[in-house]
Amino acid sequence: MSHTPQPVISSTGLFTPAEAISNEELVASFNQYVALHNRENAAAIAAGDVIELAESSVEFIEKASGIGSRYVVDKAGILDPHHMAPRIAERSNDEISILAEIGVAAAKDALARAGRDAGDVDAVLCAASNMQRPYPAMAVEIQDALGIDGFGFDMNVACSSATFGIQTAADYIRAGHAKSVLVVNPEICSGHLNWRDRDSHFIFGDVATAILVEDKSMAPEGHWDILGTKLKTQFSNNIRNNFGFLNRGHGGIDQSGPKSDKLFVQEGRKVFKEVVPMVASMIVEQMEVLGLEGGDMRRLWLHQANTNMNRLIAQRVLGHEASEDESPTVLDTYGNTSSAGSIIAFHLNHEDMAAGDTGLICSFGAGYSAGTVFVRKT
Repeated sequence: MSHTPQPVISSTGLFTPAEAISNEELVASFNQYVALHNRENAAAIAAGDVIELAESSVEFIEKASGIGSRYVVDKAGILDPHHMAPRIAERSNDEISILAEIGVAAAKDALARAGRDAGDVDAVLCAASNMQRPYPAMAVEIQDALGIDGFGFDMNVACSSATFGIQTAADYIRAGHAKSVLVVNPEICSGHLNWRDRDSHFIFGDVATAILVEDKSMAPEGHWDILGTKLKTQFSNNIRNNFGFLNRGHGGIDQSGPKSDKLFVQEGRKVFKEVVPMVASMIVEQMEVLGLEGGDMRRLWLHQANTNMNRLIAQRVLGHEASEDESPTVLDTYGNTSSAGSIIAFHLNHEDMAAGDTGLICSFGAGYSAGTVFVRKT
């Protein structure tokens, strides 16, 4: 009798940087920068040629986002009011790159939790918002570092990269092209964040996660059946980063000047207004396809960008105000970690789930892009 492959999630992995920045530390640094800027440009500000910058505050950050702190790969460079960016030493081509290094750490954690040897894995997908370089692919470097004999490639769907990666891995398994796939999400978001922008300087943190997607026949006990997935994209300029190889033709990067669009920029209010109903409707529609209702959902692991967005989405899905148990958040300690956010929420908040419990891993972000992965504990 022939075997019909069925993709499941066997395990997840997490790498957390050693250093963290509290809102208090971040605000102190930002306000030092504001004071320096306003003092150095006092005459131009008085003449109306330069805009006077406003200070930030812990209260503003927490009200706007729910973020309390964030982990970063380099704290000192970010908090230096004269620099305000991570200092990451360039490595030789013979050394493992930092993005691959943290991705390998998360992947090893996922493999260990599943009791899996790297030799059992067929493919590596590096699914993240910002790749360290165009080529060779980060996925292939991670594959090489782990000693995996197979194939790998990079994919970028911004904050939805992980869920898009999970569906891609599941499709490979269903098609018989692989039995075990590592989806790795290394996110050094501090590198693309404009730390001099009051409206966004508090948003992102650094981390790496990994998801091991496998055929059910080889998965360990306690794995997660994938009930269904759904992906959606809708073009929008409201979240954008114009950094790319063509920049060399028209200038470099300036965090404070007209080329600040080579870093993360967004129209936050527009994003909130447009993404919340789009994602909520997408989830509810997919639940109907799968024969699920709000009462069937034990837990929602939503993208970790904004507590107010998650509150409204969860309320639409569940039919009531979600508790912390029903929709856990990691924003208070990790901040927004782009594609890794919903995976961190799942990784840190799933061990209490019982066999038969149903949940949702959901991402949404730039593109716009959104992805849902409905799972059930075995």
